[in-house]
Amino acid sequence: MGREEQVEEREVLDSIFPDEITDISETEYRLSITLDIPDDEEEESPVLLLTVRYPPEYPDKAPVLELAAPPNAVPHQYLNIAEDKAQLLEGLQETIEENLGMAMVFTLVSTLKEAAEQIVIDRRAEAAREHEEVVLAAEREENKKFHGTIVNRETFLKWRDSFVKEVEDARVKEEEERLAEMKKARIKEPIKLTGRQLWERGIAQGFAAEEEGDEDSVPIEEVRKLRVEDS
Repeated sequence: MGREEQVEEREVLDSIFPDEITDISETEYRLSITLDIPDDEEEESPVLLLTVRYPPEYPDKAPVLELAAPPNAVPHQYLNIAEDKAQLLEGLQETIEENLGMAMVFTLVSTLKEAAEQIVIDRRAEAAREHEEVVLAAEREENKKFHGTIVNRETFLKWRDSFVKEVEDARVKEEEERLAEMKKARIKEPIKLTGRQLWERGIAQGFAAEEEGDEDSVPIEEVRKLRVEDS
């Protein structure tokens, strides 16, 4: 009876999936399952290849299943068959146990298709939530520029310390500049005297020398004489 049920199920599947089923042997075939994902932005819908092999005891014993992606298929953004097939096949175990003793491949195909589609929908929704959170975080940071920092004791003390330090730094800098200017003012270039200034300075030096009794100094009368002759 097992083999007869296998042949009968295979004929039913051929009528349901005329373009999606490919025979590998009398007891093994491959089904191409195209996922229907609402609002999918991918150019091509994901496709799963489910290989089914009947053991002699099927349907009293579970079929042997293998899952793969089509060769050279463009990976979907939210579904990776190589990484997700273990999860997808594990998800079929409950359906298999519930249908032992009956033809179950169509039910397995439907369950697998729905599970894969749900993975894509869930991951896309999670990605959308993460993107929205990033956008909201950016907006919050931007709004801080207009609302300023909320003032509390902690922020006030932090601002006060910063302000006091800023004032002190400015005072120290101003004092250093003032001292530098004073030092610079004390070191001036020698003043060049005019002829008159030199002459007047000579008279002053003459008077000072007379008072001190310096024999080598020029007598004041001589200086006056030089002035007369000069003029």
